[in-house]
Amino acid sequence: MQLEIEESLFSRLIDEGLKEGAKYIEIRFQSDKGSNLSMRNGKVLGFSSYGGGGVGIRVLLDGGMGFASTNILDPPSMKEALSRALSAARSAGRLRKRKIELSEERLGRASYEAFQKRKIDDLGAEELIEMGKGIEQKIRDSLRSVKLPVFVASFSSHLQEKLIVTSDGAQITSRIPRLYAYLNFVIEDGGRTMQRWREFGGSGGAELLDEWKLAEEAGEEAANLEKVLTKGVRPPSEKIELILGQEIVGLAMHESSGHPMEADRILGREAAQAGESFVKPEKFGTKIGSELATVIEDPTVPGSMGFYLFDDEGVPARPRYLYKEGLIWEPLLNRETAYMLNTKSNGAARAMNYASEPIVRMSNTYMEPGDMSFDELIEDIEFGVYIKSYMEWNIDDIRWNQRYVGLESYIIRKGEIAEPILNPVVEITTGEFYGKLTAKDKNLKFFPGTCGKGEPHQEVPVWFGGPNIRLSSVKIRGLGD
Repeated sequence: MQLEIEESLFSRLIDEGLKEGAKYIEIRFQSDKGSNLSMRNGKVLGFSSYGGGGVGIRVLLDGGMGFASTNILDPPSMKEALSRALSAARSAGRLRKRKIELSEERLGRASYEAFQKRKIDDLGAEELIEMGKGIEQKIRDSLRSVKLPVFVASFSSHLQEKLIVTSDGAQITSRIPRLYAYLNFVIEDGGRTMQRWREFGGSGGAELLDEWKLAEEAGEEAANLEKVLTKGVRPPSEKIELILGQEIVGLAMHESSGHPMEADRILGREAAQAGESFVKPEKFGTKIGSELATVIEDPTVPGSMGFYLFDDEGVPARPRYLYKEGLIWEPLLNRETAYMLNTKSNGAARAMNYASEPIVRMSNTYMEPGDMSFDELIEDIEFGVYIKSYMEWNIDDIRWNQRYVGLESYIIRKGEIAEPILNPVVEITTGEFYGKLTAKDKNLKFFPGTCGKGEPHQEVPVWFGGPNIRLSSVKIRGLGD
C-alpha cells in the first residue's frame, strides 16, 4: 500500500466499536493519486498531479448508520473518527422509523491488483506531448478541405489502493491503476462547424495508449465527419429500420438499464437528487423488451474502467443480469438494499474516495452481443438509417423517455451504407427501445465514462458498451423539425 496502515489497528478499532454496542463496523483505507496533462492546438495548457488518502469508518448502531473519515492516519485521529461515526449512528437510529439491517454475506479475504505491462508511472510529460501532437497531425492529414480550428487532448493516470476490513470478516486489499485519454476537435467549413469528443479508458498500464490507437481512431473519425459536414443531407422524417452504433447502445445501457436498476433508486433513495425509476420491486421478472434484450453489469471484466473483484463492503463481485432475455431481472444491490428486498448483495457498493461512504453503483454495463456480422445486420434493409455516434442525448428522471441526436450518421439503401445525413433525432421510450430490438451483431465495444450520483455527489469510473443493434419501425426526424 502507498501508506502503511496496520491491519491490527483496524482490528482494535473494530473491537472498541463493538464494545460500544455497534452491530457492524467497516473501516476502509483508500489512497488516490494521479496526474493530468492537457493540450490545445499543439500547446500545453497545463500539467497537474494530485494525491491523498485517508480512512472512512462506517458504523451500524441502534438501526442507524453513521459515517466519519479522517486523513490523519494516527491511532488517536482514527479513534476520534470512530467516535464520530458511533455518535452519528446513534442520532440516526433515534430518528429512523425503519431500522437499517444488512444482508448476511459470504465476505472476501483476498488481495488483488490490475496488471500493468508497463507502469503508468513510466509515462513522462514529453512522451504525452509528442503523442498529442501526433494525434493532431494525423487529424490534419486526414482532412481534405475543412479547417481544424480546435484540437484538445488530455491524458490522465490514476492509481487507487484500498484496504477494507469489516467486523464480520471481510479483509480486502486492492491496487488498481487506470489510464484515461480525452480527445476533442472541431472542424469548420464556411462557417458551419462540427464537434467531436472521444474518451478512451481502462485499468492497466501505459501499454493501453498503444492499444487504443488514438491517432488512427481520431484520423478516421475526422475524415468521416468531414463527409458528413460537407455532404450530409437532411434525414428522413418517417418510421424506418434503425441501426444504432456501439457508442449510442453503450450510453443507452448505462442510462436506461443501469440507473433504473440501482436498488436504492428503485426504493426511492435517489428521488430528491437524481429522480426515481420506472422499475419497482413488483416489476422484477416482467417483460421489458424482446428476447434479445439482455443487459449485463460486470465489475470483473479485465482491463475495464469499472474493474473490481470485491466491492467496498467486501462482497465478491460477479456479473449481474439487469435485463435477461427481455425480462427485468436483477437490480444492483448493496447489503442494505439486499436485506430490504429479502435477497443477497451482488457486490455493487462503491465509494469515490476515503471521505465518501459506499453506495449502490454501476461498474461495466453492456448489452450482450449477438452472433452476426455488421454486414448481415443491414443486408436486408431496403431503406433505413445508421447512427454511428451521437452529439447530444437526454433522458427523463425515471429513465423512460430518452432522446439521441446523431453525429456520424448515414442512409442505408438496399443493404449498403449510402450518403451521410445531418443530425437525425431519435425520441423513444425505454420500453420501445428494447421492444423494437430485432437483431444485434457480434461486435462488442466498450466506452469509458465517469458516473455521477449521490448527495454528497460521488463520481466513479465505469465502462458502458454493446454491439451494433437494429430497431424496427422507429420514427426519426431532423434536428429542428
